[in-house]
Amino acid sequence: MAGKYRLVDIPISNCLNSGLNQIFVLTQFNTASLHRHIQGSYKFDHFGRGFVDILSAEQTDGGGNWYQGTADAVRQNLHHLNPRDEDLILILSGDQLYQMDLKAIVAQHRATKADLTIAAKAMPTNEVAGLGLMRINDDLTITEFVEKPSDPAIIEGLAISPDVAPSTDRKYVLANMGIYVFSGRSLRMALDCEHTDFGKEIIPQMLGRIKQCCYVFNGYWEDIGTVRSFFDANLQLTDSVPPFNFFDVDNPVYTRARYLPASKLNNGTFDRSIVADGCIISGAHLQRTVIGIRSIIRDGSRLENVVMMGADSFVPDNEQPKDKPLIGVGRNCHISNAIIDKNARIGDNVKLSPEGKPDMFQQGDVIVRDGVLIVLKNGVVPSGTVI
Repeated sequence: MAGKYRLVDIPISNCLNSGLNQIFVLTQFNTASLHRHIQGSYKFDHFGRGFVDILSAEQTDGGGNWYQGTADAVRQNLHHLNPRDEDLILILSGDQLYQMDLKAIVAQHRATKADLTIAAKAMPTNEVAGLGLMRINDDLTITEFVEKPSDPAIIEGLAISPDVAPSTDRKYVLANMGIYVFSGRSLRMALDCEHTDFGKEIIPQMLGRIKQCCYVFNGYWEDIGTVRSFFDANLQLTDSVPPFNFFDVDNPVYTRARYLPASKLNNGTFDRSIVADGCIISGAHLQRTVIGIRSIIRDGSRLENVVMMGADSFVPDNEQPKDKPLIGVGRNCHISNAIIDKNARIGDNVKLSPEGKPDMFQQGDVIVRDGVLIVLKNGVVPSGTVI
């Protein structure tokens, strides 16, 4: 994210900035890189009682114990948490971009004597596809919860009063942000079943059995669970005043200290671009781009609307394979509306664009998803390729 962060840095930083420093990160498969990042980023002194512990799904390749959903992930690790009845457990998602004082939702949870508090954001009815929606009373108790409705009549029926909506000329509904505060007792009760998902199953089932309240969040929040949302959220950071502020000194976003040199920008033109540390960009033209750590872009190349993830390490040219292009982007390339994943090798005179390509298109290490062209991690695009 933003050239140098991992998405997991966002919820962890929100916790630390809110004074919450006992954090468990629940991970599933293909997470070796994520584990290295967390272990290298979050180290606490021995006297503060703070930690960021990784709890991986405990299974073998032949087993069936992968996490089946958020609730199932928490259930499988409940013995590690071992919560007392009066303990509070805050559950966050790992793929969202937002800044929140988490002390506020905890304080409201205590003040309302809720068993479960759900963070929600007022969103226009035409922007809530794939989100759970709720209806609340004036005292913030939740009276109705519908997971991912697709029927416009149901969505319209959950619209909030124009008096409290952000805008009077559009209809808004309260959308579930996937942020929950449980008491220890209510969490054990909620997970005493075989259901695997909080929004789809557990929350509707627990309505009327425990006191559920809504915490209304008014700040910027973006669910980055799709290729398109990840792509758009990154490019929005290149705006003069982006919706998410990485420059907020009171709410820093923490990440791994890599001790990389400053980037080299030789000639070229740069418009609305973010360039992370350790990059070498020579004679290139960048327009609305996010360039990740250790990226190399060579003479004459033009990148427009591109998120480039960078590289895991510096590899001298004379130590790279002779049968592949060098890591980074070669000379005289034109790439637009694309995500270039880590360690990609793109040769000279390459043209890449998703324009006119169907979703699920694939050619070699290049695919198209959600209208965005993607060069896969460790992918190779030979010189002269035109897609």
